[in-house]
Amino acid sequence: MPVLLDEVVAALNIKTSGVYMDATFGRGGHAEAILARLAVDGRLLCLDRDAEAISWAAARFGADPRVALCHAPFSQLAACADRVAPNLEFDGILFDLGVSSPQLDDPARGFSFMKDGPLDMRMSAGAGPSAADVVNGATQGELVRIFRDFGEERFAPRIARAIVADRRERPFETTLQLAGMIARVAPSRERTKHPATRVFQALRIHVNRELLELELGLDSALRRLRPSGRLAVISFHSLEDRIVKQFMRRRSLADPMYAGLPEIPPHARPSLRLVGKAVVPQAGEAERNPRARSARLRVAERIERELAA
Repeated sequence: MPVLLDEVVAALNIKTSGVYMDATFGRGGHAEAILARLAVDGRLLCLDRDAEAISWAAARFGADPRVALCHAPFSQLAACADRVAPNLEFDGILFDLGVSSPQLDDPARGFSFMKDGPLDMRMSAGAGPSAADVVNGATQGELVRIFRDFGEERFAPRIARAIVADRRERPFETTLQLAGMIARVAPSRERTKHPATRVFQALRIHVNRELLELELGLDSALRRLRPSGRLAVISFHSLEDRIVKQFMRRRSLADPMYAGLPEIPPHARPSLRLVGKAVVPQAGEAERNPRARSARLRVAERIERELAA
């Protein structure tokens, strides 16, 4: 179920002959809604770093001449655009961050602590170290940093210490093995949250370099937005949302180095205009789709170049 679907469609302010990007295709809920509003000369570029998502996109939209697909992370956003057309620019770009429901629901992907599966968590299957590699190979200090920085886990030292002790006897290989150990050594005080929630989030973010990819993707998206083009970003936890909020705010203000000067050079002028406040799901959507409860949508618009340059 696509999150904040009506709100995203409104935020993108879709033009029937416009050019748009869904930078996180997932299973195509948002992409389908965008396409429904595009004429025959409109275009949609769909990205996803998960090969399964791109295969799904090819089966669903591959015959539509308006659609182009690219198997890539956010950091390759510009290169994907250039494959469609050199220096291609967009009227709207959407990021729907985090893990998708199909990834979460497949035990073989190793994202969930509710189902047993290999401790993997790689969004691009087989690319780079897995979560098991990190858990079994990182030092205690490195594990503490990962759990604190990417999961805001208050019991990070206790959990890291237990991992190092347990892995001497038996390496961590499955999701339930790790989740069970965490529940044993650091029981949660939050009734609705499993004790392993923050650690699993931290490992997923670390394994997939999600925050770095987000920062690189936002920079690339801004450079590819047409004047009055919209940037819409859905985040699901405070670390992502903080990056998005700070990026949009920073780009909506002139460089403070030039504060008070009569003339601000083009590179230091604002390049975005904030569009409204952060949007959260209404009660009805949160009830229908519990995974939408923590979603937050932020929107900004590219300032006309003659004002920004």
